[in-house]
Amino acid sequence: MRRQFVAGNWKMHGNLAGNAALLGDVVAGVGTAPCEVAVCVPFPYLGQCRQLLEVSNIALGAQDCSVHSSGAHTGEVSVAMLQDFGCRYVIVGHSERRADHHESDSLVAAKAERALEVGMTPIVCVGESLAERESGETATVVLRQLQAVTHLLGGQTAGIVVAYEPVWAIGTGRTATAAQAQEVHALLRAHLRKVSEAAGEVRILYGGSVKPDNAAELFAQPDIDGGLIGGASLKATDFLAIAGAAHDKRP
Repeated sequence: MRRQFVAGNWKMHGNLAGNAALLGDVVAGVGTAPCEVAVCVPFPYLGQCRQLLEVSNIALGAQDCSVHSSGAHTGEVSVAMLQDFGCRYVIVGHSERRADHHESDSLVAAKAERALEVGMTPIVCVGESLAERESGETATVVLRQLQAVTHLLGGQTAGIVVAYEPVWAIGTGRTATAAQAQEVHALLRAHLRKVSEAAGEVRILYGGSVKPDNAAELFAQPDIDGGLIGGASLKATDFLAIAGAAHDKRP
């Protein structure tokens, strides 16, 4: 069975003093959390956060990576560079990357492949916009996004984490109901099981305005294995409460 996982995504937030205070409180309070915990931080703070997390069992992650391994790609950051800083996870295909930087499904899949090549775990994001949900396209959109990844990775799919993040619920205060989220998670799980038995046990996280007061209900759903947490990961008490709402689904 699957161990639940709560990953914070700081997005473009942070400063040296604030990071130290936030992670100091998180490290002090995480204790023996009933789930795996990670934080995905902006590139400039990877070194600082690596040092702050050394005394904990909290994993470090990045928010994106380049599809290129090296070369003349100004401004890009390779997976090997992330690996140098001890990153275990990297988010790929976040809706803000897809929208702001026009990242295609195939590019997201290639980034996931690069991460796996160096032993990192990509957190592959999929999700539909409000217009797509209202027009009944949710299943078509999320399966198209995931299929691009599973088609490229094949048997390697078992090494990824998937995050379902309905775009209409990110930073808006709106949250998919537990039933709505479970419906999409079950759809994604069914596709993964078609890839392989091992891929069927890939952890699928929910992301989209997860808060302490809705985390327990979301995480209790059979196919929701934790959360990719945005704004609430910037406040230690909220992030710790969300992690505390998880439970170990392993026998």
